[in-house]
Formats: sequence, C-alpha cells, structure tokens
Amino acid sequence: MIELLLKAVLSYLLGSIVGSLLVGKLRGGIDIRYLGSGNAGGTNALRTQGKWFAFWVMVIDIGKGWVATGYLAGAQIPEIAAAPAAWRVWAVAVCGIAVMLGHVYPLWHGFRGGKGVATLVGAVLGTAPTFLLPVLMIWLVAVILFGFVGLGSILGALTFVVAAATSSGPARSPLLAFAVLSAALIAYTHRTNIMRMLAGTEPRARRLWLLGSGRTRS
Repeated sequence: MIELLLKAVLSYLLGSIVGSLLVGKLRGGIDIRYLGSGNAGGTNALRTQGKWFAFWVMVIDIGKGWVATGYLAGAQIPEIAAAPAAWRVWAVAVCGIAVMLGHVYPLWHGFRGGKGVATLVGAVLGTAPTFLLPVLMIWLVAVILFGFVGLGSILGALTFVVAAATSSGPARSPLLAFAVLSAALIAYTHRTNIMRMLAGTEPRARRLWLLGSGRTRS
C-alpha cells in the first residue's frame, strides 16, 4: 500500500511539470494562461506561440504521462517493500490518474494547469499502446467532421473506455477504472467547452490546427 501511495505522489509531482509553463518560462517568462483561451495546453500553445513552442509542450506533456505509467508504475522503489501482487496490478491506474491530476492541478503553478488530454495520450501509450490508435483516430475524425477540438478529446477519452471494457486479462479491472476516471476528468476539464458547444458559441477549427492553422471561426 505504501508503494502505491508513494508512486501516486511521485506521479502527481511529475504531472505538475506543465509543458507550456516550463517552455514559457525558458522562453522569457511567457505564461499562456493569460493568452488566448487561457488554457495551459497544447492547443492554446499552438494558437498563441506557434508550432515549435507547441511541439515541445506536447513532448513534455505526453512524455510525463508515458513515464508515469510505462516506467514509474512498474519500478521498484529502493527501501520500500513491494506491494502484494493483487495491489501492484493497480499501480498503472493509480499512476495514470495521478499524473493527469498533477497536470490539471499542478502544485508548482498555483493548481492552474491544462486539460489533461496530451498527458492522457502519454498514459495510454505507457499503459495499453494498442489502444492509442483508435483513440487518436476517433479524435481526428471528430475534429474533421465537427471542428471542435474539445469534442474530439472527449470522444477520444470515451474510446479508451470502450477499448478497456472490451479487453481481457488480470489487468482489465484496473485498466477500465483508469479509463473511466480519465474520461470523467477530461469531460470535467472541458465543461466550459461543452457549455459553449450547446450554446453555439464554441469556436470551430477552420482547418486542422495540427496541420498548420491556428485560426478559428465561430
């Protein structure tokens, strides 16, 4: 139990290293939480600072998700007794949700972070990489069809839930729990986007922003 708690804390602290805020600090103290949409994520980084800034933001935010679930969850912590096998199987889920919470509520940045999408991508990569393709495909199709990046993110997270629910093996329950919690967190962090979509005021991507356009239209 101590092992899981310690890994959860370490994953949260890792998640608190927010890519856009770190890159912004290295670039002269830029804080994109006061620019554009006010979100400390990759989309706002691209729209306000350009492709290279956004690229490194994504590298950091995806990377920390992968490190938490792909490395830290299975690592043996020196001087700490390993948890029983029945508990250790939950380490990936614990580390995955903890690193996402760190990104959304970062200790180092006044608990104001991003929406957790890139970190979820990294966590899926470290947890169940075969699920990443359908998640990204659904996200891409949703953005192309509807023009809402937020909607694509929510649907991508729900795709992870479906994939986890149809999986098998001893890790199915922890994986499904992580998928459900992460999808709920993504929906929560996009609650204002949902309200604007329902009100018809959410901006639509004029072109796929990842292919070179940060401009939007209503």
